Order: sequence, then structure tokens, then C-alpha cells
Amino acid sequence: MQQTIDIRDLSFEDLEKEIIALGEPKFRAKQIWQWLWQKSVFSFSEMLNLSKELRETLTEKFSFHTIKISTTQISRDKTIKVVFELHDGNKVEGVLIPTLTRLTACISCQVGCSLDCKFCATGYLKRERNLTAGEIFDQIVLLNRLSQEHFKENLDNIVYMGMGEPLLNYNSVFDSVKRVTSIDGLGLSPSRITISTAGIAKMIKKMADDGFKTNLALSLHAATNEKRRKIMPITDSNPLELLAESLNYWYDITGIRPTLEYTVIAGVNDDAESERELVKFAKLFPSKINLIEYNPITLADYKSTSRLDQFAENIAKQHLIVNVRRSRGKDIDAACGQLALKSIKN
Repeated sequence: MQQTIDIRDLSFEDLEKEIIALGEPKFRAKQIWQWLWQKSVFSFSEMLNLSKELRETLTEKFSFHTIKISTTQISRDKTIKVVFELHDGNKVEGVLIPTLTRLTACISCQVGCSLDCKFCATGYLKRERNLTAGEIFDQIVLLNRLSQEHFKENLDNIVYMGMGEPLLNYNSVFDSVKRVTSIDGLGLSPSRITISTAGIAKMIKKMADDGFKTNLALSLHAATNEKRRKIMPITDSNPLELLAESLNYWYDITGIRPTLEYTVIAGVNDDAESERELVKFAKLFPSKINLIEYNPITLADYKSTSRLDQFAENIAKQHLIVNVRRSRGKDIDAACGQLALKSIKN
């Protein structure tokens, strides 16, 4: 049996051509597009302003590779972790994070990861494949429905900080952002979206050139090449000198300060020397710093530091913007660096 095309992999122009080839009027493509991205339906049968015959034809001609929620866990702090099952049986995780001021969806862009970061549970998984733009989009839709169900509010923020490296799935991430921010999609402001990367310099520049208006976060975690390559092997191909250049380029083009994500790990990057190194790197370009509480994983022998607040205080004295990100959902392995630790394997 010939494999059919996932209709959500089509551009609007390609969808128009397909609809015209079926003998339908051109405006049907607009209707279908709105059902896909604005109304976020999960089947052709829900497209009620199309004829039954057209819906049956679409079902025969195209696939509709939506995702579904496999399991959910709710933390003591009300954080919700979700295992999403993809059409081919693969699974990824997403997290709905409630705070007093916002509701944030943390979403994945790859099944597994290829970067082998030593402090991150996902880094110990094999990368199986990239997610499509539709699969990324579906995570947002389903987490928003959970937000409405549990908190009676829509999502405020989306962070591409789940499983996988967004810039190694660039096209799908770019397309998903367009769908989320378009008036024909979810209509969310780009300023409510953050793309987090382990640091691929040429792709950071490409983001700027391609007109990304989202926030950008670099997973830094150590501010010298020597220290960073021990916990992030990607440093060998993307040293800090290249990353600093690319972040300067990003700021020059977009005017958006990049955020430096820095997980503070006892005995690894939490001493006074590491503070000075971080300050020096952060002053190479306009930036903000997020200091992250380390969340232990069974796959690595790292420990959280007792110096987190002191570290933040010392950085702030250097006239830098610094925030401390406290862990949420740790009791269900939903905190930063813990995704794919248990539920993916069960």
C-alpha cells in the first residue's frame, strides 16, 4: 500500500494545488488550512463545513499524523508531565508548568537526542528521529487543553526546552513557530516563545537571518571551553568563541537579548572562578542569565549546589540581569534535565 502524505506537511501553496487537482474550488484550501492550524482539529471528520464526500476523499488521499496523550503525572506543585505517543509508536515528553504569574508549556522537538550532555537524562537516549511541525504543534494544543481543564486559563508561554535539540530540527521548529504565531494559526506573540539550544553557531545566525522574533536561550552551563566540553561534547564543534560571535550577530539583527541558561552543579561549575568566567562571557554581548537548580538523575553522579543563591548574588553585583529558576515537578521527574528519565522507558 502506497504511503500517503501527511496533509500537515504541505505548505499552503501546495495544499491549494492538491485541492484544485481534486476539482474543488480554491477557497477550500483556506478552509482546510484554518481547520488544521487555527481550529486545531485532529481528524478530517471534524471539518464540518466540507462536504462528506470531500472529507472521505481527503481521508483516502492524505494521512493525518496527530499525536495523543499516553500518560500524565501531576506533581505536588501542580506541574503536569505528559507522555505523548506519536503515530509510529515513538514517545516524547512535554510539561505544563504553572506559576503564580504564567502557564508555560515545555515541548520536545526530537525523539531522543544526539548531543550527549552529561547532566541531562535525555542526553542518554538515542536520537530516533525529528518531530514534524505538526507533532510539535500538537503538543502545544494538547498542553493548552490541559491548561484549560486544570487551571481554566490558556497557555502564556511556550519553551522549546524538552527532548532534543531544536536547531538540529530547524525546518520543523521554524514551521511550527510560524503556525503558532500566525493569525491563521494560534496567534501567539513570538515574544511568548523561547527556543533553547545547546549551541550551534551557524544555526543561531540562520535564525536571525530568517526573521525569528522569538526569545533565544543558550544552554551554557560552563563559561570556558575546557569546563564546558566535559559536560557538553558539542563544545568541540561549537566553541564559546563561535557562540559569542553568533549571539552578538543575533542581538545585532533582532535586538533581542539572548538568555544564558546555567545549571549550577556542585564541584563542577559553582565556585568563585566559575562565577568570574560566567561574568566575563556574559559581558561579551547584551544578555540575561538564568541560574538553574540542578536536578539529579540516576544516570550521572552530579549533585545540586548549596551555593545557588550566593552564586546569583555575586553575579548580580556585576551589573548583569540574573534570575534563579527553581525546579518544578521534581517529584515526577519533570524538572529541567529530567525528561525521559523514567516514563519513556516504562
